[in-house]
Amino acid sequence: MIAMEAIDGAGQHEVRAQPPADLPFEVPPDTVGPAGRFRIYIGAAAGVGKTFAMLDEGWRRHRRGTDVVIGFVETHGRPRTAEEIRDLEVISRKLVQYRGTAFEEMDLEAVLARKPELALVDELAHTNVPGSGRHEKRWQDVLDLLDAGIAVITTVNVQHLESIADAVEHMTGAKVRERVPDWVVRKADQLELIDSSPEQLRRRLVHGNIYPPEKVADALAHFFRTENLVALRELALRFVADETEEELLEYLKGRDTGAVWDTRERIMVAVTGAPGTDNVIRRAARIAARTKGEFLVVHVVSADQGSSRPLDELEQLAGDLGAEWHEINRDDPARGLVDFAEQHQVTQIVLGASRRSRWAELTKGSVIRRVIRFASDSDVDVHVIARRDLAVLEAGPDNG
Repeated sequence: MIAMEAIDGAGQHEVRAQPPADLPFEVPPDTVGPAGRFRIYIGAAAGVGKTFAMLDEGWRRHRRGTDVVIGFVETHGRPRTAEEIRDLEVISRKLVQYRGTAFEEMDLEAVLARKPELALVDELAHTNVPGSGRHEKRWQDVLDLLDAGIAVITTVNVQHLESIADAVEHMTGAKVRERVPDWVVRKADQLELIDSSPEQLRRRLVHGNIYPPEKVADALAHFFRTENLVALRELALRFVADETEEELLEYLKGRDTGAVWDTRERIMVAVTGAPGTDNVIRRAARIAARTKGEFLVVHVVSADQGSSRPLDELEQLAGDLGAEWHEINRDDPARGLVDFAEQHQVTQIVLGASRRSRWAELTKGSVIRRVIRFASDSDVDVHVIARRDLAVLEAGPDNG
């Protein structure tokens, strides 16, 4: 990349990266979005390569003309990680005495005073030594940097997320003392998973690339057991996948594409108060489980809706089966269901078969048929499930 110098409105010199002049094609403006002000590299455990990736990205941006400094990087004595610092500017650490021991912490005030374009700050979940600065946690320091207009790249392990820490403690038997609120991680413009197989991580540990030799045997026997690493990797993959899913939905909502993108299965079941609906929900839950898809339960409240049984039990059942419960108000239930399906990128709609008489369907219209017609225009599959309810079968069909 060729760096070009420009001067902004405040008279400050700004180095901007420009594409080479000899590109064999024209790059339209705004074709590629900005890198984002807040990037987090997340991993399943220590040693996957988060710090390595952060330093590599920081150095590449430095080469492209960005003003980059290292606010704090912990190499843990790993030579290859230290080599990645290369010629990046390092802000001197603050030396703090606490209970007779000297500790090094990030000097937040020095980074703010230096005011780079980008700061690399390792270990987002770190707890600062008391008396070392204005905040207890490093993630609070990072928020101050962002508020000051400084972009930040940082790292975190999945076990430090507040919503996951308790489960990791139960699973591994290791106390997770340092935690980051989920909302801080979700503020990131870019969340990037640094992945490594459990076998590869254990090999790195044995080769001395993660912990010093005297700690390897204990780590292999406890936290770095294969089953723990498999579970931690799954937690990291799911967290990042959920974030990606939300980004996709926001992107599609903003563009009103009207098309379903089959990135994953999303099963939606429409419910009423009619007998047998609980069985329809259970059938839909099994479909969602088999496809490992997202599961939504939707109840449409319309102006001409007749009396129906309370839905509290159905909502409770939906929650027990891991579904999201939604209620929508639409005078046209069929149109409302399909519109909801489009907005939430639903791939399959599940309906309970109607017990209306043929005459009622001809005179009042069939909601199921209209859902099928609307859904076909949106490329959404529809399943019609028989309602199995012994009491109803003995008494005869209702009018729902």
